[in-house]
Order: sequence, then structure tokens, then C-alpha cells
Amino acid sequence: MTSSSPSTAAENPADQHIDQTLNHKLLLVNGVNLNLLGKREPEIYGHMTLVDIEKRLVERAAQHSIELICVQSNHEGDLVDKIQYYGLLAEKSAQADAVIINPAAFTHTSVALRDALLATQKPFIEVHLSNVHAREPFRHHSYLSDVAVGVICGLGHMGYEMALDYWLSNIYSVNTST
Repeated sequence: MTSSSPSTAAENPADQHIDQTLNHKLLLVNGVNLNLLGKREPEIYGHMTLVDIEKRLVERAAQHSIELICVQSNHEGDLVDKIQYYGLLAEKSAQADAVIINPAAFTHTSVALRDALLATQKPFIEVHLSNVHAREPFRHHSYLSDVAVGVICGLGHMGYEMALDYWLSNIYSVNTST
């Protein structure tokens, strides 16, 4: 969707501020093992599935005429391909304006994801369900945090919602308090 429809703007007056030069697309990237959410270690990652999280975020974004493109893979190269495509290689009208990424275990290992994100020159927020700094020492280092707009960790599925609200407010000038 490239612009707010008149009915949407009338229903959501805050949406009248959306910059028409933007593509109104956000990319949500989820890394390795996140397809197991709700089943894998629910005491750490919670009971909500990735499908549940994506559905909530897609609906919230759509309320403001923003398309949320969701990708998940257990393969680093697949994620790099998607980041490159939606960040740089797609036709301009298909490119995302910004990224929300939960790289999962790739956080601590992937220079390739870092380089792909930097190549797109799209701002991104790094999200983690658990507080990685309260876990094993090897989880304390991220290859992405120093180049991210922000990092949200330890707040479960709400971290994704906070990241989405940040982009809605700071890119699209949507009042997210309603």
C-alpha cells in the first residue's frame, strides 16, 4: 500500500501525517529457532507463538495503512537474501522503510546479517524476547547492537510491539498512544 486511503485517514486522524514519499512497508525479520516459539523453553521465551506475534503486529500496522512484511528462517543466507531484497534490490516501491529484527542466535555469530543490514542503509531495531544480558556470557555480545537505532530485550512479545510503535511514531508520525 503506498498511501493512506481517505477512509483510513478519516477514521485515524493521526494517519493524515504519514509521509506520502515513504513506501509504508516495514520488514520484520526473525532468525533461527523462532519458529518454535510457544513450544521451545516457554519459561524463557513465553507461550505466544511467532504466528501469534506476527498476526498482532500485522493487524496493528494495517490499522495505520502500513504493510508489515514478515520473514523467518533458520538459515542465515535466507535472511540475508530477504534483507537485501526488501532493503535494496526490490523496486523502490517494494522496499521497506525500516526493519525490526530478532536475529536470535545469529545475534552472536553473524557478521553477514550485520553487513546486509548496513548495505540497505535502512534503520533497524534489534529485539530479543529474553534479557540476553542476564543469560550465558556468550549471549552478551551482539554484532548488531552498535549499529541499531535501538535494542529492546527481556520484555517478551511486547518488545516487538514497542519496536513497531517506535517506527509508527518516528517514521510515519502516527500517534501510538490511542
